[in-house]
Amino acid sequence: MLIALIARDKSGNLQTRLDNRTAHLAYIEETGVVAQAGPLLGDTDDMIGSLIILDVEDMTAAQNWADNDPYAKAGLFESVELIVWKKVIG
Repeated sequence: MLIALIARDKSGNLQTRLDNRTAHLAYIEETGVVAQAGPLLGDTDDMIGSLIILDVEDMTAAQNWADNDPYAKAGLFESVELIVWKKVIG
């Protein structure tokens, strides 16, 4: 099941993102369930959130992944939304 994780950073938390980036990328590599990922960018190309496509068994697994992401544990996100996603192109 593909799940889109859309997370918005808390305002003014760029340093939190930068401080936890290495751990976040290691978590992605270690878990092996991320099909695609990248930061969301603001008007001036600053990082303001994340879009991650998870390939997991169910929504519970997606929520578990999201809860254990180092970014989430560091309190980076203002909001996190998990939505079932259907790949059509690509």
